[in-house]
Amino acid sequence: MNDKTRRIFVPTAVWMIAGAALALLARSLAGAQAKALAPYAISVFATSPPNATQPDSIVSWGDNIIVGFQNHVAKDGGDGKSSTIVEFSASGEVKRSFSVPGHNDGLRIVGDGKLWALQNEDANPNLVVIDLESAEQTPYQFAPTPHGGGYDDIVVVRGEVYLTASNPNLDPLGVNVFPALVRARLSNGNVLLEPVLNANAAATDIASGATVSLNLTDPDSMTKDLKGNIVFTSQADSELVFVGHVGTGEQTLGLLGITSTATGPGGALITIDDTAFVPPGAAYLLVSDVGSGIIYRIDRTPFGFEPGQAYSASDTAGVVGTLNLDTGAVTPIVTGLSSARGLLFVKSGRHSSVD
Repeated sequence: MNDKTRRIFVPTAVWMIAGAALALLARSLAGAQAKALAPYAISVFATSPPNATQPDSIVSWGDNIIVGFQNHVAKDGGDGKSSTIVEFSASGEVKRSFSVPGHNDGLRIVGDGKLWALQNEDANPNLVVIDLESAEQTPYQFAPTPHGGGYDDIVVVRGEVYLTASNPNLDPLGVNVFPALVRARLSNGNVLLEPVLNANAAATDIASGATVSLNLTDPDSMTKDLKGNIVFTSQADSELVFVGHVGTGEQTLGLLGITSTATGPGGALITIDDTAFVPPGAAYLLVSDVGSGIIYRIDRTPFGFEPGQAYSASDTAGVVGTLNLDTGAVTPIVTGLSSARGLLFVKSGRHSSVD
């Protein structure tokens, strides 16, 4: 094994023994604050294992769920601490754990069993690729970022990997003139990047149909809709960006402003983290609550989730809600969360992150 490849993980038994009593206590107390509105129901899927805090990103691998725990690490990795990536069984029990240097904020399965873990969204980004079959970890480095910040989230479209460029520097007029979306490939221990979308590009305002100029000052969480469009949030701007035919000459851009009655009567701007689209056969929805350390399960009874419907998690309002794709309005279905972050729909019989 060369010095670029590491194998750092904690066996299942250690986590299960140390965390059993804590998990049982948390399960008995959880849900006192989080509340679901009919026809939805909420329960606890899993709690933070010992020495792991702040659950955020969620992905799936086969029948298992993988969650990134940020552990209060500095967002630029400057404190030298590490995040914890935990693999849970379908019943929410810890199977194994990995340690990655820095503040984890992006997770995605790329190809056959390769977990990309992206760290330090504010500056000094790094990437660790974990082979989930062998548990081997391979670190990759970025060149100095043109926008001055880091990279936040990952999505795969037609076999190609895209990242959001986060925490950008702004020009004297407060405009982000740098790429907000880049295409990534790996080569000789490095992440090589190609700009795909500038943060000040022209787009169509979905609600009005007007052509507008983007100014994406906070590119953040990213996913795909059921049509294969990339969908990412500019979090502090309370906006979602839809990118069709990404990376081609037919690339199209749509902008959707995000509001919610959760912030006051009549609806006002609201920040959101993850957005997820219901895939066919979805059984339930998982959401990570960073403050409580709980990963919740949301069910919709008695008829289940409607394929194609979008749901968004608000970090500041502490809600999960349905997202109106015409108006951008988020209608809460779960309230009382400390800070809702990662979302993942689970299909009947197996897990799916839509990718």
